[in-house]
Amino acid sequence: MTEDKKTLFIEDKEVEFTNEPNLLEVIRKAGMNVPTFCYRPDLTSFGACRMCVVEVVYPNGRRVINSSCTMPPEKDIKVYLNTSRVRRIRKTVLELLLANHDKKCLTCEKSEDCELQRYAKEYNIINIRFPDKDLKDYVPADDSSPSFVRDMNKCILCGACVRACSEFQGQAVLGFANRGSKTRVQPMGGRPIEEVDCINCGQCVAVCPTGALTIRNETDKVWDEINNPEKVTAVQMAPSVRVALGEMFGLPSGENTIGLINAALRRLGFDYVFDTNFSADLTITEEATEFLDRLKTGENLPLFTSCCPAWVKYLEMEHPDMLKHLSTCKSPMSMMSAVLSNLMPKNFNVPREKLTVVAIMPCTAKKYEGKREQLVTNGHPDTDIVLTTKELGAMIKSAGIDFKALAPEDHDSPFGEYSGAGTIFGASGGVAEAAVRTAYYYATGEELQDVDIKQIRGTTNRSKSVELDIKGTKVKVRVVSTMVEAEKAINEIKNGTADFQLLEAMACPGGCINGGGQPNSFDDSSIKSKRAQGLYKEDEELPIRKSHLNPSIQKLYNEVLEHPGSHKAHEMLHTTYKDKFAGSYKDL
Repeated sequence: MTEDKKTLFIEDKEVEFTNEPNLLEVIRKAGMNVPTFCYRPDLTSFGACRMCVVEVVYPNGRRVINSSCTMPPEKDIKVYLNTSRVRRIRKTVLELLLANHDKKCLTCEKSEDCELQRYAKEYNIINIRFPDKDLKDYVPADDSSPSFVRDMNKCILCGACVRACSEFQGQAVLGFANRGSKTRVQPMGGRPIEEVDCINCGQCVAVCPTGALTIRNETDKVWDEINNPEKVTAVQMAPSVRVALGEMFGLPSGENTIGLINAALRRLGFDYVFDTNFSADLTITEEATEFLDRLKTGENLPLFTSCCPAWVKYLEMEHPDMLKHLSTCKSPMSMMSAVLSNLMPKNFNVPREKLTVVAIMPCTAKKYEGKREQLVTNGHPDTDIVLTTKELGAMIKSAGIDFKALAPEDHDSPFGEYSGAGTIFGASGGVAEAAVRTAYYYATGEELQDVDIKQIRGTTNRSKSVELDIKGTKVKVRVVSTMVEAEKAINEIKNGTADFQLLEAMACPGGCINGGGQPNSFDDSSIKSKRAQGLYKEDEELPIRKSHLNPSIQKLYNEVLEHPGSHKAHEMLHTTYKDKFAGSYKDL
């Protein structure tokens, strides 16, 4: 006997539900929606904003108003999304929020990308019945972070940032303080964000529905450099930018727009356009060599990948005793910047003092990384300015460029060629997969035939493992995203139960494709998967899929770096880390 299917009614239409965690997800599955500020599918339900209220009629005729994000679906109930009572409640919520809000919308960083602004327009909020916020309650914006700005005058207390910091990173940097009308979201003791244990991941910014948390905008700096006739500008862009930027111009999530981005960057005025995928290949040749050296000696295993600056900062703050496990390789961004800073003066006849290196990244933590003192050469940062994907999109719009109408263009050489291994860096598991493809060759002298290691792919499972056989040598790889999962792996190492030799860790759920500087993806959990699929599609289509086979990488070693792991390679491509509490560097 088959079990009766579970159904309910939404706007009198029968809808089947299965294991959806709440009524809101059932509504969305049925192709409808209700507004919400505080609900994010990847976070626990909070029910703070009350915007997602619906009217529910039970089979016995009882009618209730309830928040759809906290109410589990029930069989045979009738759900109405836009009754007079429901709309009256939502409009009152909006009026109350606006009365307590800094309404400088024209000059707000989130203008036209703000959910409060959007809903106020959708619900035709023209007049507000409640008195405005008292000017004495305004607080100065906190711009102490190199990655983002906090303006609590625009906070609506939805709690999304608090939950993201705690549930993704286990940090609890942000929390609720005070009570009643004095309630505020702030770091411990009201300190500036730069004085607390923030890892700069930007996930709080990514989930914020208003201008309370925004990316630190540095586009004006880039415009100044582009328009300076004394400067030569070189730009690089990370793998995941190509599968996300198009969303800002109406293109589908995951569509690879690298050719359009190259064209747009030249229209903006950049003199040289390179690809960070090139230095991702360079990272792999160094990291694979380092990994095999550690396997031979058995020292400082497991090896931790070092591409994610939020992960690096997390270790420096929370587990400095684990820094010996961290790869000494710079991230692909910093490797590319080091290559450009060292070689462009000779190869392109551009003096370093006249060269401006700009990096386009999916990540707010890269802004922090660009300012690390270990990545400064002769008093000059290797990376001059870091922009996020969203900042690049804003520049393109500001310049009046019709992005979709551009003809695709190629990158500049020689620091633009890349393999498929370089492009998959943007997805969780991609760094480890790319490393294995090259490590297998360095260990055996033979090419790995099946390069697709699908067991460590995917954006929903934040901890994945695979055991590989390198001609009789068993190697286990662990892949984690979010520092909550990384912490579990670290605890295994400390208590002696870790069975893996390579740990790839990324702070953002799903990896760089879901970085804090990417276009918003919090209301559609499928966007991360589509972006990842876009990267894997490019990997499959490229003629070279292993980093060590990139001819430009081979040429760089032959002419400059000698061989992977050489003294020259270490001087240019490797770095040191810092115990944030001891304040002293530890050469590893």
